[in-house]
Amino acid sequence: MNRKPTTTSELRKRRHIRVRAMISGTATRPRLAVFRSNRFVSAQLIDDTVGKTLAASHGREFKGPQSVQAVSVGTAIAEMAKAKGITTIVFDRGGYRYGGQVKALADAARAGGLAF
Repeated sequence: MNRKPTTTSELRKRRHIRVRAMISGTATRPRLAVFRSNRFVSAQLIDDTVGKTLAASHGREFKGPQSVQAVSVGTAIAEMAKAKGITTIVFDRGGYRYGGQVKALADAARAGGLAF
């Protein structure tokens, strides 16, 4: 019996599944996947054709509040991507609203030279 999702995490997972049905990363244009927890923000560059993570950055590596972590993670992931020769990506907000930490991470990645 299918029940209606009630928790925010279940609703986020459903939104993420809907988004992932439309977007996919490749070797030339990987997917920038964002994850938020209660304490940290993290991001990964993923090539979905082979199921491999090309680069990853986590908020544990940086001190400060989550908004500062998000900017640091976005800058770090942009540097890692440029080192691997990646300039364009597909942005996957992970079912989260585009605002706050997610927007700060995306803006920092754009400022670091990634196009999406």
